[in-house]
Amino acid sequence: MDLRIVVTVASFIAFIGIVWWAYDGRRKSSFDEAAQLPFADDESDSEHTEKRHG
Repeated sequence: MDLRIVVTVASFIAFIGIVWWAYDGRRKSSFDEAAQLPFADDESDSEHTEKRHG
């Protein structure tokens, strides 16, 4: 078997595994929490700025 075929099949299996992991329903809550992190950081920055500038 040619090495290119092995690498292609292994890459495809890895891709399918990553897609399956990303779209699995059990991780939705942790992904939703991670999606809110940029907004939580902005809120803490604005509170810090308000305290500094009065």
